[in-house]
Formats: sequence, C-alpha cells, structure tokens
Amino acid sequence: MTRVLHPELLDSLPSDDPDALHSRRDLRIINRVMGTHAWIERTLPSHLRAGECALEVGAGTGELALRLGDGGVPVDGLDRCPAPRDWPRVRAWHVADLRTFDGYGAYPVVFGNLILHHLTDGELASFGATLDRTARLILFSEPTRSRFSQRMFALLGRWFGANHVTRHDAHVSIAAGFLGNELPCALGLDPGAWEIQCSTTLLGAYRMLAVRRI
Repeated sequence: MTRVLHPELLDSLPSDDPDALHSRRDLRIINRVMGTHAWIERTLPSHLRAGECALEVGAGTGELALRLGDGGVPVDGLDRCPAPRDWPRVRAWHVADLRTFDGYGAYPVVFGNLILHHLTDGELASFGATLDRTARLILFSEPTRSRFSQRMFALLGRWFGANHVTRHDAHVSIAAGFLGNELPCALGLDPGAWEIQCSTTLLGAYRMLAVRRI
C-alpha cells in the first residue's frame, strides 16, 4: 500500500463548526482506544533529563500537553491555532506552522501525535533535518498504513458514532501513515547518530522513539 496524501476535512472547518466539534470528540475516543496519549505519557517522562522542556507540535486543544504538565513534565505547545483558554500562562504557546517555525533550537525534546502524516516526503526531510541539528529526543505516534486498519476503523467508527468528517479523515490519515522504519528514514535520521525504535500496535498505532546517541 503506497503512501498517499489527501486533504482532511477537519483542517478546512472553523474550530466552532458542529462537525469539527464532533470530530474532535471522536479523536479523543480514538486516542483513548489506541492508547496513543497513554504511550506518550509513559514514555516521555522516563527519557526527559532534568531542566529540559518539551515541545508538542500540532498541540491542538492542548489536552495531551496539559496532562503531561499535571504529571510534572514542562511542555510548550505549537499549533496554527491560538492557545486553548485553559493554557497555563507559565508555558509558551507558539502560533506557527511546524514546517516554518524557527524556534526549535530552544527545545531538546520534540513530540507529537497524529501530525506528521500530514507532511509530504519533502516536508518530512526538511523537518527532520532541523530536528537532527537541534533535538536530543524525538517522539511521535502516527497511523499505521494498512487496508486492515482502514477496514477496522470503518467498523469501529460506526460503533462509537464517528461523524462523516472523522470517517473520511481516518481513511485518509491511515493512507498517509507509516510502516517499518519509514518515518525515521523520511526524517533522515542516521541510525549511527540516533537510537531508533519503531513499532506498531494491533489497533493501528505507529510509534517512533529516537534518542540521540551522542
């Protein structure tokens, strides 16, 4: 199954659109079922060094970053949308596109959830080149690209009441997802310089952890 990118409906909707609100509710269910937030909450703190601040790219509603913050992990957010109303004043929120953001040098730890599958191969290479210069720890959870995942979500989506936006975007997201070592290769991470772990789950999560060796 070749990786293919298509526009996602949620990206074109106003944040207060009823379909967008429903779809974000669906995404919370998807993250809970797939265990993506739980994996990041388990993995990130154990690799964080004293004094380091993490940056979540594509932070969205800030829910994951806030949960990490409640657990004592300092996290700043980056998204094209403004900071959520409950975002703490002591933490920075960057309104920017992750592809053009120029402040990565301040963050040794960069992570995200369901965001990199939006990028083309060229954009992934550019983003990876930046992180290769600035980051020590890179952590991402993305969709596993497979027809099985698409069929499974088609069934589960109807079961938990996913709306047409979520059903469309899930199909598209999975088609743009990753397998094997595709993501670190697309980011241009050298295995000699990075200790890289990639894995997939039965419920369709693709997970990448990269820690700089030096």
